[in-house]
Amino acid sequence: MAGEAKTHEPTQLLHVLVPTDGSEASLRAVAHIAGLAECGVAIHVHLLNVQPPLPQSVTEFVPASTVADYHNDEADKALAKAEALLKEHGLAYERHVEVGHAGAKIAEVADELKCDQIVMGTRGLGAITGLLLGSTATTLLTMTSVPVTLIK
Repeated sequence: MAGEAKTHEPTQLLHVLVPTDGSEASLRAVAHIAGLAECGVAIHVHLLNVQPPLPQSVTEFVPASTVADYHNDEADKALAKAEALLKEHGLAYERHVEVGHAGAKIAEVADELKCDQIVMGTRGLGAITGLLLGSTATTLLTMTSVPVTLIK
């Protein structure tokens, strides 16, 4: 019928990597994804937390299992609010925890998981460019070919 809007069923599942550090900025990225899902976009979320590596002066004296437990505990804290938000909206997700430098790790994981998009919050940290985007976002943009959406 002329003039009627057509509704389309999603035909493809969009795999989105959402890096989160527990900050308000990263939670806004999760909320953005939830909003897209409410609009009918079929999304599978790969929720990622990247823990910074501990200095060698610590790791050479601490058992590897203790270091791994520390990273997992910190990741649990960082991911808790984002996971709760995704569950509240009924979104399917996978949880990923990595250790390394955030921008490089995010790019690596997005590639490994064959993500269609990366959606992340921005923060005003770092050098002059970082004042606008945040140092992690700036690094990521130079290291990935996956489309990146930055949420203010």
